[in-house]
Parts: sequence; structure tokens; C-alpha cells
Amino acid sequence: MIQFLDIKKINLLHLEEIERKLVDVFRSGWYVLGSEVETFEKSLKEYLGSENVIGVANGLDALRLIFKAYIELGLMKAGDEIIVPANTYIASILAISDNQLVPVLVEPNADTFNLDLNLIEDHITEKTKAILVVHLYGRVCFEEKINHLKEKYGLKIIEDNAQAIGAEWNGKKTGTLGDAAGFSFYPGKNLGALGDGGAVSTNDCELAKTIREIANYGSSKKYVNDCKGVNSRLDEIQAAVLNIKLKYLDGENEKRRIIAKRYLSEIKNELIQLPENPTNEKEHVWHLFVIRTKIRTELQQYLSENGIQTLIHYPIPPHKQKAYPELNKLSLPITEYIHEEVLSLPISPVLSEAEVGDIINFLNQKQND
Repeated sequence: MIQFLDIKKINLLHLEEIERKLVDVFRSGWYVLGSEVETFEKSLKEYLGSENVIGVANGLDALRLIFKAYIELGLMKAGDEIIVPANTYIASILAISDNQLVPVLVEPNADTFNLDLNLIEDHITEKTKAILVVHLYGRVCFEEKINHLKEKYGLKIIEDNAQAIGAEWNGKKTGTLGDAAGFSFYPGKNLGALGDGGAVSTNDCELAKTIREIANYGSSKKYVNDCKGVNSRLDEIQAAVLNIKLKYLDGENEKRRIIAKRYLSEIKNELIQLPENPTNEKEHVWHLFVIRTKIRTELQQYLSENGIQTLIHYPIPPHKQKAYPELNKLSLPITEYIHEEVLSLPISPVLSEAEVGDIINFLNQKQND
């Protein structure tokens, strides 16, 4: 079976370094908010070219804390609206609603899967306070018109960078394009930990200070609590692993690009719509390679029968989830047919050339019965 993503094999690439570092952390006796977190925050800050990086417990918390900090600073309040792509993973929506803010769902571009930037302005109201841009599947979602809307309406630009670490737009890394960004280091991400982990990046030092306090019980000094905080801290073990794997991120992203190029040039099947490839290859790190097909169930079963595991990202759009009955009546046809047609093919830095060839061959052999 060709696994969709062999996380164990990816981590074994760095076996000796990780094992040695885990022993060091164990023997140190310091497991929360220590030198490993400090080192990782510094390394990621330098990699991104950001003024501040704060390690947090997971990717959802990274986004939640950004909104919570803006509320604490008096820049947002309950009932304010946040524009967000309708076809994103539900975490993007949860981060908004958890802060009593209102998600305003906007349709994606069917070719890029990213937020349709031409539709944003029509959804801006006097209550709109931010645009949450999601670099979905690893592709940059940004154009100069976003900065234009930011200036015209006084908005904050927040990046959901859970899937696109290492991607670039005009020479700048994702995570530095807006006012703040949330990262996820869930094990399956391009930069994955051995458990949950996340981070926030921002050039706003006041925002960074507030996020760091909120994430640590609302405290910047032990037993002194300046605001109502939460417990959301990146632990030493995860930081240590991430600091090792960060060194190899660009090389592993390049391996993903090589596989994506093969898929794009060699898959020849009229039943399959391939994703659009950006002109500048640095604008995509191919966290996922997502095709569209009207015979998804049949194709997925066919591939499984031939030893190829695929996944669906995501089968149910946020506005159709039971968790959001207030959104259930929305009509978002582009989002809905995308969710009915998408299928993710295996792509990772440990996928062999032979395995990629097998996937391509089976896809090309599949015809409508």
C-alpha cells in the first residue's frame, strides 16, 4: 500500500538527531517554557523574517489567541465580522466564533481553491475588522489588492498559515504578509512535530506581548495576572523536534514540488481536473495535491483496490456542519461542488519516484466505465 502520508518514515529521516535531542530534554529536567522553546522561536523568527514568534499549544490556539489579543487590546469586540474563505478547514471558523466574532464566509476561486479576492469587497461592512486569508493546501493566497483593502477600510490581515510554511510571495515568506499569522505543527504538516504544536508570528510587538501573556494564564510575571488568559504553550519536547526539522524544511518542500510537477505534467485523464500551478513555484509548497473529479467515490475505491491511499480534504464544508446551524442555510455553490469533488493524492518528501509513477499510471488507466 502506498500510504497517503508516511509520517513515521518522514521522522525517521532525522532519527539520530531527534533521539539524541529527546534524551537531552529528558535529562535537562525542564519541560515547559525553557531553552528549547526559546531556540525554536528564535530560529523560526529568523527563517520567516518576522519580528516576533510565540510558540503555542496548537494551530487552532494560534489563531484563537490572535483574535483574543486584538479584543484585549480594544481593536475588536464581540459581534465584529471577520471575512474568511468558505471552503477552509473548520479550525479557521472556530477561531473566529470562539471569540464571539462573526465569520463571514466568502466563496473561493475554483481553480486555486483559495479565497476569491475579487469577492471580498462586496462582503465588507462597517462591522468588518479583519480578513483571514488561508493559504489552503500550501498555496499562497495574497495579492496587492489585499493590502489595498486593508488600507481603504482599516482592516487587519491575519494569515492562517497552517499548511503553507515555507511558501513565498514577492520574496516574503507566508506568515509575514499580514499583521499576524497562525501556524500549525500537527505531525502531518510540512513542518510537523511529534504531537500538537503551533506558533504565532507578527511584527506588532504589542500584539506579540499580549499573545504571550494570554497564552500563559494572562501572566507576564509569575502569579501576576494582567488579563484573563489561557494555558497554551509549546512544550520543550515539541520545540526541540521542530528546531531540528526546520533545518530540512526547504529541502523537503522542494521534494514536494518535484512530485507535484510530475503529477501536473504526466497525469492525462479527462475525468480528472488538476490543480492550477502558480507561475512562481515558490508560491506553493504542496502540503496537499488536490484534484477534482465527478467520480470521486469510484476513483478513490479504484485507487484503494490498487494499493494507493487517498484522502478527502474536506468532505463537508463548514457551513454544512451541525456545529454551525446559523450557517446551514447559506448558499455557497462553488464551495459545495468543490467539497463534493476534491480528492487528495499522496505527496510527501519520502514518496519514491517509483511510487509516484505507479500513482500516475493507475490514474491514467482509469476510464469511465
